[in-house]
Amino acid sequence: MTYEWFALAAAALWAISSLISVTPARHLGSFAYSRWRMGCTAIMLTSMAWFMGGWATVESNHVIPMALSGLIGIFIGDTALFACMNRMGPRMAGLLFSCHAVFSALLGYWLFHETLNGIELFGAILVFSGVVIAIFFGRKQTNQHTWETVQGKLHIAISLGLLAAFCQAMGGIIAKPIMQTSVDPIAASAIRMIAAFTAHLTLRATGAKIAKPLQRINWKILGVTAINGFLAMAVGMTLILYALQKGNVGMVALLSATTPIMILPLLWLYTKQRPSPFAWVGALLAVIGTGVLVNV
Repeated sequence: MTYEWFALAAAALWAISSLISVTPARHLGSFAYSRWRMGCTAIMLTSMAWFMGGWATVESNHVIPMALSGLIGIFIGDTALFACMNRMGPRMAGLLFSCHAVFSALLGYWLFHETLNGIELFGAILVFSGVVIAIFFGRKQTNQHTWETVQGKLHIAISLGLLAAFCQAMGGIIAKPIMQTSVDPIAASAIRMIAAFTAHLTLRATGAKIAKPLQRINWKILGVTAINGFLAMAVGMTLILYALQKGNVGMVALLSATTPIMILPLLWLYTKQRPSPFAWVGALLAVIGTGVLVNV
């Protein structure tokens, strides 16, 4: 399996987990939900790395960059994403988050001199165009589901989504040099998650109001949170790190940005509301572009 498939698999897992996230994120609030999710995932990844011997591949100079990647990409980025999702729903939040592909491509070009040439550039343009058309123009204006309505001020929701996208891109950029070494991606992902979880615990210990849960957690919410953490972070983010070992940052980001496309049929199944024709046109473009990239 090449790095393109790892990135696509991560995108599919993120699509599923984004829908699973809605209920517990709104129950606990973005900060509390992220804290519980990261705590569950940190335990999973730490155990997996220990069982598979991944910790033996970690060197002292790997720790600080991966921890910084976790603080920016997960602690700030994921928390901002769930705050955006609570205000705009998973579909529109997915659109904004997909902008991490643009940020990653620009940062990759600037820092690593990465380029997309010829057929790769054509496929990349199709993918990103498909994402924008499917989500931005695919919004119905009548009989909207509650997940489609904007709660609160629109500019705040947009700012949170773009912040999440930028932090995701920065997290990948920081992790890239380390992932080009012999470090085990599961152990590297565990370091990122432990750092993010520690930051959340520190914030909670300060008594900050934003870190307090909106409602008390229960076993059902905890179970859904743990499942979400396993799919999106323990598996999804680890696949992204595997992809970064072989692929350039911009290409991996573009393929993982197909998450909003994958959300469309899942939303249709859940809400019983068919996406607009623009949504399907965008999906078709993204599928064609993805096929071009995977078969290059």
